[in-house]
Amino acid sequence: MRHRVAGYKLGRQKDQRTALRRNLMRQFFTHEKIQTTRAKAAAIRGEAERLITVARNSAKGSEIQKVNARRLVAARLGNDPVVVKKLFDDIAPRFTNRPGGYTRVLKMGVRQGDASDMVLMELVEE
Repeated sequence: MRHRVAGYKLGRQKDQRTALRRNLMRQFFTHEKIQTTRAKAAAIRGEAERLITVARNSAKGSEIQKVNARRLVAARLGNDPVVVKKLFDDIAPRFTNRPGGYTRVLKMGVRQGDASDMVLMELVEE
């Protein structure tokens, strides 16, 4: 039984899974869309939306709260200052009036080699 077991294992060990999620989210925020498998998109979608919400809500906070929010996001993304800056300065301000649902997942069919369901995950444009 899988009662109270959360998350996706993605056929990897814990360290590999963490690295995969960080790389996928980094690429997602850099390019604002990413083509990947359905399982990988489902694994990162919730955390990516939470990071956008943290960045969006930090604009209303004090200077200490802004720094803490940037540190929290940087820790989740592997201390990549370019991606953190883009998330806080470019992506988050676009969603100030949106209460959630910042990403869209579009089905693209199956991959030729192993018939995996492929999706296009992208940021919603207002």
